[in-house]
Amino acid sequence: MDDLTLHQRIALRREREMLNAAWTLHKNTHSLFYNFTVDPHPSPGELWCVVQGQVDGNFFLSYDCGGTKIQSTSPLGEEMKTTNTWETQTEPLRNIGDFLKGQLPDIIPEKHTARGPLTLQARMTCRCEEDGNISGCWQFGFNGEMCLRFDSENGHWTEVHSGGRRMKEKWEKDRAVTDFFKNVSMGDCQAWLQDFIVCWEKMLKTSASPTTVPRTVQPTAPTSNHITKIILGVLTGFIIISIVAWIIHKNRRQCSQEAPDRCSVGLRTQSLLGCFCSPAFTLKPRDQTLGIPSLSTSYDDTVAAPSRVSCHI
Repeated sequence: MDDLTLHQRIALRREREMLNAAWTLHKNTHSLFYNFTVDPHPSPGELWCVVQGQVDGNFFLSYDCGGTKIQSTSPLGEEMKTTNTWETQTEPLRNIGDFLKGQLPDIIPEKHTARGPLTLQARMTCRCEEDGNISGCWQFGFNGEMCLRFDSENGHWTEVHSGGRRMKEKWEKDRAVTDFFKNVSMGDCQAWLQDFIVCWEKMLKTSASPTTVPRTVQPTAPTSNHITKIILGVLTGFIIISIVAWIIHKNRRQCSQEAPDRCSVGLRTQSLLGCFCSPAFTLKPRDQTLGIPSLSTSYDDTVAAPSRVSCHI
């Protein structure tokens, strides 16, 4: 568990939730599937036999019939690798693949033509019912179409599609074949299922643990955001006040440095921007004869004000 990445931990939690829902829905009914795909003439680089395992519909392993190791395909498979049962699957799964490959030439449908490749699919199912009853079955087909079904409990063969007629005729007369399929599905598969159920129960008991950590961390997030906003607001206000104070100080300093004969200001109010001229004045053109710029004021009675402002530049 400590070696799992964050993505794998999230996927494992989701699988636990799915298993928990399936456990609640089906109570003590659980199933284990092994899907075999056998290609007698694989293309270069492709495998002649591949096995995929499912528990209650969730994929958890993959196996190459010619390989030595079973690969987990999900965090659920990583959990199940810790069981003693994991490695015991290797030899029986390899034997099933070899057996199906050896039987394939004798069970090809009579009407099959060489227009395309023919692959054999087989599914082994073992199920533990709510009442404790153990059942198992096999399904066989070609190119994805189921043709034949075998009930491991009573040894009965059922033809589902005409493509399985030749397969049925050969296998139901062969006691060795019947015993082989029955022993694997009712023996090995059932033993694996019972051991895996123990593992699943342990997983479900700890399924709530990944969610306890975020709950202690999340409540601090709104407080941190609130404090950050307050700090930013205070800093922004301080900067604005500093800029306004600097402008006022600069304008007052500039006005105080002007010569008394060039600036005579009567302030009506203490303005934030320093000294301003009254809006009630008119500008006259410069006296070209004297060569000295002049500015005369003409107070407008319509603009009532308690004081006058005159500026001479």
